[in-house]
Amino acid sequence: MAENDLKPRILLITPPFSQVNTPYPATAFLKGFLQSRDIPSRQADIGIEVISLLFSEQGLKELYSEVDHSPRTLSANAKRMAKMRNDYIRTIGSVMDFLRGGNPELAHLIGGRKWLPEASRFRNITDLHHDFGHLGILDRAKYLATLYLEDLCDLIVEAVDPHFGFSRYAERLARCASTFDDLEAELSHQQPERFLDRIMTGLLRQKIEDYNPTVIALTVPFPGNLYSALKCGQWIKKHHPDIRIAMGGGFVNTELRSLSDPRVFNYVDFITLDDGEIPLLNLMEHLGGTRKEEDLKRTFALSAGIVVFFNGSTDKDVSQKDAGTPDYSDLPLDKYLSVIEVANPMHRLWGDGRWNKLMLAHGCYWAKCTFCDVTLDYIKRYEPNKPSLICDRMEAIVAQTKSHGFHFTDEAAPPALLRDLAQEILRRNLTVVWWTNIRFETNFTHDLCLLLKKSGCIAVSGGLEVASDRILKMINKGVTVAQVAQVADNFTRAGILVHAYLMYGFPTQTAQETIDSLEVVRQLFQHGIVRSGFWHQFAMTAHSPVGLNPELFGVGKADQPTGSFANNDLIPIDLKGCDHESFSAGLKKSLYNYMHGICFDFPLQEWFDFRIPRATVPRGYIRNILSQNHPGKHH
Repeated sequence: MAENDLKPRILLITPPFSQVNTPYPATAFLKGFLQSRDIPSRQADIGIEVISLLFSEQGLKELYSEVDHSPRTLSANAKRMAKMRNDYIRTIGSVMDFLRGGNPELAHLIGGRKWLPEASRFRNITDLHHDFGHLGILDRAKYLATLYLEDLCDLIVEAVDPHFGFSRYAERLARCASTFDDLEAELSHQQPERFLDRIMTGLLRQKIEDYNPTVIALTVPFPGNLYSALKCGQWIKKHHPDIRIAMGGGFVNTELRSLSDPRVFNYVDFITLDDGEIPLLNLMEHLGGTRKEEDLKRTFALSAGIVVFFNGSTDKDVSQKDAGTPDYSDLPLDKYLSVIEVANPMHRLWGDGRWNKLMLAHGCYWAKCTFCDVTLDYIKRYEPNKPSLICDRMEAIVAQTKSHGFHFTDEAAPPALLRDLAQEILRRNLTVVWWTNIRFETNFTHDLCLLLKKSGCIAVSGGLEVASDRILKMINKGVTVAQVAQVADNFTRAGILVHAYLMYGFPTQTAQETIDSLEVVRQLFQHGIVRSGFWHQFAMTAHSPVGLNPELFGVGKADQPTGSFANNDLIPIDLKGCDHESFSAGLKKSLYNYMHGICFDFPLQEWFDFRIPRATVPRGYIRNILSQNHPGKHH
């Protein structure tokens, strides 16, 4: 046998589904690292390729055949969409081309609302002129075309596959999966094979035939990628039992750290934790016959029917400077879609535009928030890159992808590093557009924000969390509500959009504090210094300070056995707070309206179907803070 035949050939795969507008960066990062070590590899985003096949003329014909044979009782909306099948089949190719940036003239047809078929999603449209004005023709059409695709998504969920979602697949099965039972039952589902699974495995067959890999590495960044990753593994095991399968990624790193169920290894051979570069390199050495199994790094495998964690490697994790430049080759960059799910200028960034992903630093420079997984490597090990190296990588990626947009995916970008990066961008005369995540700390002065804007910054997102100084202190956020408002104002006056991550249900939070927090949020939006937001309910995790020491935060842990599969989500018992879940719908409904710039004059009671306490926050609270931030300007 030739020496080349012994060398592992690795195929890096992102299984369905992540984002439709841009590649999830894990495979590009790993490919760039392998390239820096002269190790050839290939990558594939099967999710976007499934979307491309599904939402095509032929794909819709096959979809409607599935709908016709569906045993489910269909709603009136689904039946109406079935009658409009010819309209959907006729328009789908042009719509997909438009959302990929082609044929912009089509915006006039779409925006006129006489050309596309419309189903239930279009009922939520209020005032398009308010959202887009007279000249926002392209954006208006993109928004309507997104609703059109969401209607088709609803039809798939109702009639064909309840697990489907544009950015997730079978997510419910992975959430709180302390045992492997539900996933095993779903993966063992008897024939006929599901419609989406057939498309996915057909693409997988194609990739394997094209590259003939000896190793396939599956990344699972989110719960919504887990089922499809295991389904890919199942198909590979059946049709190519000689190929070895590794799995890693964000979901694995947080959820599977105490894995003990051997059934998982019916679908994969190895599961790696934390940064994947050295574990993957060690694994390839092992498969190439130059490293013993016990000398792998942070790797689960099955040994004599028992799950064993191998971590004997003495190789250190790769430093940021040696990780290589992310490599986006092999990915079908022309197939990604720019969509607008919410008519909000900041919120759109998550779905509109193909953003190149980069990290300014490994880990979080703050790493103190008590709800966060600060004990895990991806948070606690902080290592910044040098601005010159970041710019070198930006230039290389622009040359490869022809895209000048960057999303720095850091947990929180440090102000000093952003300052130095902005200066380096300006020194090199780089034309780039970028956005990132931050902490609302006072080092983000108005002058710094102006510098960041000049270098290409268009938006920032950061955690306001619970807009209560008492709770912020418990969270150990290191900021006050007033500081958040001042920093958000600094960014806004510099022309940079601001998104706020919002939290409710933190231990001991009262109903009064929840409503006061909502009133602060209302005022932040009313004054235009926060343009977008998202409420999420507090989740207690095993690797956070709250999860490790719940008694310090006035919360208990429900008795739950240590699972043999996923172990991260804990069930909190709030011993002093209110019924947090009851506030969920009202908080989200109010925020939806605030993001559209409306309903600021509605009483907060309007958003809830039960009595709430009156807000104790003064109506001019944020206005007074802003007046102190820049005296003389009226708000």
